[in-house]
Formats: sequence, structure tokens, C-alpha cells
Amino acid sequence: MWAQMKVISVVGARPQFVKLAPIDRALKAGGHEHVIVHTGQHYDPDMSENFFSDLGISAPKINLGVGSDSHAKQTASILTGLEEVFMTQNADWVLVYGDTNSTLAATLAAVKIHQRVAHLEAGLRSFNRRMPEEHNRVLTDHASDLLLAPTNEAMTNLANEGLESLALLVGDVMVDVCLDTQKISQSLILESLDVKKGEYFLATIHRAENTESRERLLEILGLLENMDAKVLLAAHPRLRAKLAEFKIDTNFNNVQLISPLGYPDLVCALANAKAAITDSGGLQKEAFLLHTPCVTLRTETEWVETVSLGVNMVDNNPSSKDVAEFVARTSEITWPTQMPYGDGQAALNVVRCLEDALLN
Repeated sequence: MWAQMKVISVVGARPQFVKLAPIDRALKAGGHEHVIVHTGQHYDPDMSENFFSDLGISAPKINLGVGSDSHAKQTASILTGLEEVFMTQNADWVLVYGDTNSTLAATLAAVKIHQRVAHLEAGLRSFNRRMPEEHNRVLTDHASDLLLAPTNEAMTNLANEGLESLALLVGDVMVDVCLDTQKISQSLILESLDVKKGEYFLATIHRAENTESRERLLEILGLLENMDAKVLLAAHPRLRAKLAEFKIDTNFNNVQLISPLGYPDLVCALANAKAAITDSGGLQKEAFLLHTPCVTLRTETEWVETVSLGVNMVDNNPSSKDVAEFVARTSEITWPTQMPYGDGQAALNVVRCLEDALLN
């Protein structure tokens, strides 16, 4: 019987809330104390509170409420707030997730006061140093005490950077929550949005490189307007703000702006879409798990397995014809049966690794 651990999870953005859900359940099942700290990096209810209720996650014990700001100011605010939290809570582990400013700030705050840090989703690399996410994940990996990698590719990246001795392959917790949600979902989102299976695209756009320039944003909207089926564009708060700032007319012909979807609705909408069109890292992987082709509007991806298996087209500037041809090709292939992201037991593996590491 393992001694009870105290684990602090630091989260602040939508993808982290999704990954948190199976970890919260696994820690509780193991009899461990789990303290959830919400930095407030995402604070819109559609991007925050709704995920906690939809996924049955324990309420955060602490919410720093940092909100939006520049990278430097936001990271500094989180760093300052977390130092006091960590010193007061005195946990066995600080568990950080993914690659946001919350991830890096929590790591720095913990290591500076000699508290153990474990990085969930370690080893991912886009090799694009212009991405703030790439800075965050690389720096976090090199400061952490334990690196919990989702894939063999991530393990290879960590070994190439001299971090092999700290790395353990656990699988991807997104598999746990995505497939579990699909099994039990009773979402009526298709009826609500008046769409039918296979007759629409689901799109999300939020990254700075796709939203900070009016010309670039109009380019992407032009692509969506020219698709051969309706496009449901789940509009992140950043996107809505930029549409207003750039005075872009949102009376589209083919694009329907919708609010960000709760997780059960997202899984349902994605599973039934003709394809996903996105710049999100998480949505690429969720599309793969749900057997939905994905078009990624970036120059590279950290989820390279989806590309090598032929179900994710990474293209920063595709034409509607390119997308149509890709979707047609994927409809003719047998969907990959190999599961590069694990067997749905990643959260349990994470808890076991945290337990084992305390004994060594």
C-alpha cells in the first residue's frame, strides 16, 4: 500500500482542464490528496468553469485570477502567485500540464523553492522556436524532476536532449478522457446546430500567427467560405476580439460562428464532422482518436504521428481544392489501427510513476 501523496495540479487553459479530468479521478481512486490550482489564464466560462462541470472535475481550491496580459506580465503574475501557494501547501509533487504560460510559471516557482515538478505531456516538439508554446515546453522539460511522455517520439526527443534518465512513457491522458466521453455522451449538439453527420466541417482558429494579422485572418476565413460544406467555426475569445478589432464583417455565407463547445458537445461534433480545420494541437489528436480527418493550418505539428499515418494534413495555406482532395483520400483508406498515444490508461500510469519516484 502506497503512502498517501499530496499533489498540486496547476492548470489555466482549456486543454489542461481536459487532461486534468482523468488525473483527478486516478489520484482520488488511489487515496491521494489532490489540490487543484487554477491560474485564471482562461477565464471565460465557455473555456473554464464549464469544463470542470462537464468532466466532473473537483473544484479548484485556489484560483489566481490572472486573466489576459502580455506573455511576460502573465507569466510573472502566475509565478508570483504560485510561490506563496506552493510554500503554504508543501506538496510531494507539483504536476504541470502541456505548454502554456501557466506550465512554465508553475515549474519555475516550484524549482526555485526545491519542490518536485513532474511535467505531463513532456517531450513534444514542433521545432519552431517562434511559437511561445515551444519555449514553454522546452524550458519546462529541462527544469522538471520527472518527465511523463505521451509517445515514443516524445521519448526520443527527450533522449536527444540528454533527459532520458528523467523520462517515462505513460501514454496520453487525452485518450482516456476523449474515448470515455464518446462512450457516454448524450450530446444533442448536432440537432441544436441543425447539421447532419458528414455534412459540415468543424473549425477552430486561435493561435497568434493566424489571428494577429488582418490579412492572415481574412485568408483563413476565405478558405472556410469556399469549402464544399458548411463550416462551424467555434470562436475562441481571441478570435472574436480580433474580428471586432479588424472590423471584419461576420455575415458569412458558408461559415457559422458558434460559441466554444463544452467537451461532450465537442467530442460529438468532431466525431460527426466531415473533417476538422484547426490550428489547435489538442484538436488534431482528438480528431485522430475519433476517426475524423484533420487539416492543420500551421507549418508544422508536434503530433507528428497523425501526419505519418496519413490522417492529418499540415498546410499553412491550403486551397479548398487541396482540402477536398485530402478528405476524399482519407475516406478511401482503412483508418490506422495502431494507437501511438496509448491504451487509455495514461492517468493510472501517471499516478504510479509519481508514487514510484517518491521511493527512489
